[in-house]
Amino acid sequence: MNIAIDGPSGSGKSTLARNLAKRFGLVYIDTGALYRTVGLHVRNLDISSDDREGIIESLKTINIKMTLENGGNAVYLNGKKVGDEIRTPVASVYASQVSKIPEVRRFLLDIQRETAKHNDCVMDGRDIGTVILPEADVKIFLYATDEDRALRRYNELIQKGEKVTLEEINRDMIWRDQNDKNRNIAPAVPAPDAIILNNSGFEENQTLEKAAEIIEEALNKRNQGI
Repeated sequence: MNIAIDGPSGSGKSTLARNLAKRFGLVYIDTGALYRTVGLHVRNLDISSDDREGIIESLKTINIKMTLENGGNAVYLNGKKVGDEIRTPVASVYASQVSKIPEVRRFLLDIQRETAKHNDCVMDGRDIGTVILPEADVKIFLYATDEDRALRRYNELIQKGEKVTLEEINRDMIWRDQNDKNRNIAPAVPAPDAIILNNSGFEENQTLEKAAEIIEEALNKRNQGI
């Protein structure tokens, strides 16, 4: 069984995907970590996030491996496991920029599909239901108000010790939303058959319970041939 969770930054899709994986006994696959890792590689080479040709050239010197660890996944960049360095606001900007480049998306596509092919999984990202897993058993598009999303992201970074302001987070989030929605390749939009879930004002457990209901109902219909 494959479940696709899509949505904009700060919507809570990664948290939801992890919780659903635990609830249904599935593997959680964080595709955003792959783009963030490419962005980290580009930064390590002192290549600008706007340098399209430089980013494409950098793919020749990158080796990304995703492994399954404790029901989740770990990403290795050229043999070294990556951590919170791919979760900073700067990393988000780089991830959004590299994700616009078709060569980068093709480079990562096989990694994502191959992992899902061999595992019952929950995969979250921005184009899972439309591009990566168009045949997923259940597709959910998660979103919330700009204010809710910015505050969630702010609290997440503060808890990690990052020095950021809510204004900075909100500005970066609006920029990334527009960037992701308007890119020519695999824009971040709901799949036609995705179920839209607005979790504005929801606590983490409320989002989980609502999504679990959606999944159980969809699977029951499938089993009944509806």
